[in-house]
Amino acid sequence: MAELHQLSAAELLALYAAREVSPLEATRAVIAHIQAWEPHLRATYAFDPEGALAQARASETRWLRSQAQGALDGVPTLLKENIATKGVPMPLGTAATELVPAAEDAPPAARLRESGAVLLGKSTMPDYGMLSSGLSSFHPLTRNPWDLSKNPGGSSAGAGAGAAAGYGPLHVGTDIGGSVRLPGAWCGVFALKPSLGRIPIKPPYAGRVAGPMTRTVRDAALLMSELSRPDWRDTMSLPAQDIDWLQLEREVKGLRLGLQMDAGWGLAVEPETAAAVQAAARAFEAAGAIVEPMAAFMTRDMADGMDRFWRMRSYLDIGALPPARQDKVLPYIRQWVASGASLTAAQVFHGYSQMGVMREAAVNACQRFDYVLSPVSPVPSYDATWASPTNDPMRPFEHIAFTLPFNMSEQPSASINCGYTQAGLPIGLQITGARFDDLGVLQLAAAWERMRPAQRPWPQPPRG
Repeated sequence: MAELHQLSAAELLALYAAREVSPLEATRAVIAHIQAWEPHLRATYAFDPEGALAQARASETRWLRSQAQGALDGVPTLLKENIATKGVPMPLGTAATELVPAAEDAPPAARLRESGAVLLGKSTMPDYGMLSSGLSSFHPLTRNPWDLSKNPGGSSAGAGAGAAAGYGPLHVGTDIGGSVRLPGAWCGVFALKPSLGRIPIKPPYAGRVAGPMTRTVRDAALLMSELSRPDWRDTMSLPAQDIDWLQLEREVKGLRLGLQMDAGWGLAVEPETAAAVQAAARAFEAAGAIVEPMAAFMTRDMADGMDRFWRMRSYLDIGALPPARQDKVLPYIRQWVASGASLTAAQVFHGYSQMGVMREAAVNACQRFDYVLSPVSPVPSYDATWASPTNDPMRPFEHIAFTLPFNMSEQPSASINCGYTQAGLPIGLQITGARFDDLGVLQLAAAWERMRPAQRPWPQPPRG
């Protein structure tokens, strides 16, 4: 048997039920592994070993009495720090935030507590979640466990790094333009951006979702079975549905798959990334799927419009802070938002309208297909100290051309590893489905998980 910190949630739960391993033993093993990694990785915030051990002891007692509290009872879990947990301040990744204990659990945290999951603490994010990076003015620099000189991506930076490094099997991030899929791709883990509203979240916002980040598709399905339970506090949430999230078997033969290799704007797809994604498409074709090219459907105008709208939103938010707190925000972000001062009302409204334009373009482009395959990112991971792959605040979104449209269209979209660069960095395959077909995306990802070549061993903490 693998070491306890390496086991999936599904494996741990089976061992708990057979009384071969206890939640306390598993939690101790995960805590020890985190403590070995953290001096190098810095992926956690409000890490609470003593609190986690107390939860694990209570879970152990329940399992010994055959009275498991829920479907995740005793499984070590980390939540992104912008998902509120009662009593824990939420800095939002920035030193500009005044630290005030959260008054209540946000819906994802509440569902995890109800299921009996052991909450280890929180995972890191960059300032306000604005970067696809582990760079933050509040948290120490979070690094990629595959190569500590590289970036884990973001904004769910600690979740991606922690999942790859073995910080327990279950992680929850958030995504408004690629923030679970990009770190999922660059850290080689599975990440699902569900349909908007599938997982209740507070506060809700256009395009913003919470999503699982795990080493296996099945563990993500286990999380979906709990996180998708209803919560009235999310005013944009979907009606509750009785979905068998663990029904992951799916026949690939006959499925019509689009292959999108050109996003229409942004960075060019790097050759090793293109080769890995195209190889995955050929594997689906060999399994009986019908794979056809899908043309680019986004334009530079759509991307620049979203940039202007987000820039003005952030300019107003940061501008409302006292000057001393504004100065604490990362210089990269301050430089990005500064041009908001010169944007006209017409430019901002046009930018806002691009959400609808993008949504219509994405849905129209996907109509011919059951699912769409594409790169998650056009490039592999980059320098750990950079704010983005370009490190240019005037070109901040060149790497999200494949991920962003599916936030605006509210379609489910996942990232799963499909290979490695010559330097050993993971490459992400994006799988996107029709709106509400979250289970189908999980099923196609599980099919790829079964057919893909053997994966490299997970990274281990440096010795000494």
